Amino acid sequence: MPKTIEVVYEDGVFKPLEPVELREGERIKIKIEDRRGILEKYAGSIKLNRSVKLREILELEDEAWQY
Repeated sequence: MPKTIEVVYEDGVFKPLEPVELREGERIKIKIEDRRGILEKYAGSIKLNRSVKLREILELEDEAWQY
């Protein structure tokens, strides 16, 4: 079952920001997606009843970004 997690890229390595259930040496495929690019692509497409800062949107729970 696919799972979306947030990672940071440091020293040439993707480091998960939460625990992952993988065996040592297990190979997986990852999809690299820049959330800022997605937000810029759809800027102005969504109408809200209040103003929302970009930082607030980026900090939403991962389920909001799964599709």
